Amino acid sequence: MTPIVITLVLLVLAIVLFASEKLPVDIIGLILVIALVLTQVLTVRDAVAGFGNDIIITIGGLFVLVGGLVKTGIVDEIGNRIHRLAGSNEFLLTALIMFTAALSASMLKNTTTTAMFLPVVMGLAAKAKISPSKLLMPLAFGAILGGSLTLIGTSTNLAVSGAIQRYGQEPFSMFELLPVGIVTFAFGMLYMLFVGRHMLPRIESKDSLTDQYQIRDYVTELVVLPRSPLVGQKISETDLASELGLTVLGIVRDGSRIDAPRSSERIRRRDSLIVEGKIQDLLRVKPLEGIEIKPEIYLDDEDLSSEEIGLYEAIIMRDSIFVGQTLKSIDFRQRYRMTVLAINRHGTTLIEKLSDVRLKFGDVLLIQGRKESIQQLAGDDQVVLVEEISDTSARFSKRKWAIAAFLLFLVLSISKVATGLDIPLTVAVLLGVMVLLATQTVLYRELYSLIDMRLLVMIACMMSFGAAMESSGADRFLAGLIENYMGAFGSTAVLAGFFILTVALTQPMSNQAAALVVLPVAVKTALALGLNPRTFIIAITYAASFSFITPLEPACVLIYTPGRYRFMDFVKIGSILTIVVFIVSIVLVPVFWPLD
Repeated sequence: MTPIVITLVLLVLAIVLFASEKLPVDIIGLILVIALVLTQVLTVRDAVAGFGNDIIITIGGLFVLVGGLVKTGIVDEIGNRIHRLAGSNEFLLTALIMFTAALSASMLKNTTTTAMFLPVVMGLAAKAKISPSKLLMPLAFGAILGGSLTLIGTSTNLAVSGAIQRYGQEPFSMFELLPVGIVTFAFGMLYMLFVGRHMLPRIESKDSLTDQYQIRDYVTELVVLPRSPLVGQKISETDLASELGLTVLGIVRDGSRIDAPRSSERIRRRDSLIVEGKIQDLLRVKPLEGIEIKPEIYLDDEDLSSEEIGLYEAIIMRDSIFVGQTLKSIDFRQRYRMTVLAINRHGTTLIEKLSDVRLKFGDVLLIQGRKESIQQLAGDDQVVLVEEISDTSARFSKRKWAIAAFLLFLVLSISKVATGLDIPLTVAVLLGVMVLLATQTVLYRELYSLIDMRLLVMIACMMSFGAAMESSGADRFLAGLIENYMGAFGSTAVLAGFFILTVALTQPMSNQAAALVVLPVAVKTALALGLNPRTFIIAITYAASFSFITPLEPACVLIYTPGRYRFMDFVKIGSILTIVVFIVSIVLVPVFWPLD
């Protein structure tokens, strides 16, 4: 096969693998790089060149700067101010949430913003007695729109900015995307306030977390008789979990309660075990020797909680190490000293043999445990907590340094415009990181845990793939096809075609991957038609960010289950919003970046 055919076959393979989500995005990227080297499309030097790009350092540094803002509780303070301003007014809450999300996303990235404000918006909905479903989609959409305002608004913008230097283009300036981004956000927010808001489902929250997860009918109390074979056994040694699929939530012993007992706790005579499981599993207990089932008991959140023990909801992130594993394989109970009571997967509650359920991105775990344990889980950055954790974990005294570090980065990043002194973005972000470390706003041991290494690997690999598209001639081949079949309809039609193609690709694959796959083809097409390639670059950058049609966008997945949305809610509301931003972009992009 020729290098063109090999590269295009690998392109199709990349799209299929990204869409299937069978493998992590960084592994897919590494597989493609290896394939390019083995097929001799790229040399080893060219294949790994993406890893040496300064954009990788910049993105890594931004993860740390964002971590400083999160750890000092700045986001929670913003939520309190929104409530004081809007009260229970749904219109004002929606407007303020979208505006705040967009402003934050312009600096913190849309997925990070959605994750940070998710607990805040859930709390606002509860205080205002408004269904969370009326506020969470505006949060995600506002964050996505806000990501188009600045260079650092999304990792897609940064990835494209780094990649276009290969084509002789200047990287994006900090606010180059701002003019069209502001107008697009304005139209998007107006649509959500006056049209989309009324299309949002009003899904009323049930009375409690135990109601929402439908576990009341599955909780009962087992009395251990004096001659029971369970006497003297550790909880982990019994057949309650492995054979019967039951989870021990607590033990009543001599009139006192042991909440969330450890797996090493030994069972004593006349212990009452509070267990949870599927009805048929509970019924299988009846014929067992030495155990009696008490009359059905009724447990609510207050029974499952105490001053030290609480109930928490946690959403599994896309790049979490939990994805694809079971609670048993990650040794969740021993590792975090907490119990998962139920798993909610897009509206379906799973409580049967939870330890054997393979976890997926977007699963919501209902967790019982001590507050210090939930703080440890949150600190590992594998999940996003829907319920706020104790304020004691926030470093309030360091808040001024977190703000100062971010402001230092912003000032240095625009220094060329203000003073004529050109300070590289990489240097600006690293100086901000140094401030955080020097003031212990971010501790050194936390530094690398704040950086999403998988995303950095994927971006570097896709840059190498872009080099393969160029060196093999695949980009020129595809550009020729598009020029032949679409050029007759005019330059605007060609631009619109690339915009639509990019939006379509962001549904099954990551935004960054979609942009970097389309980018070399678009640049070659523009050059072949005698058009300004930067116009196409900007249009593709916007298109890669505007992923509203399905809940597959990470920012949307985060609010999918907490908002209790249906898939079609996104299709219905997001499709119209996509048309709105498409029209605005196609009209305004050629105005600010002329096609000719």
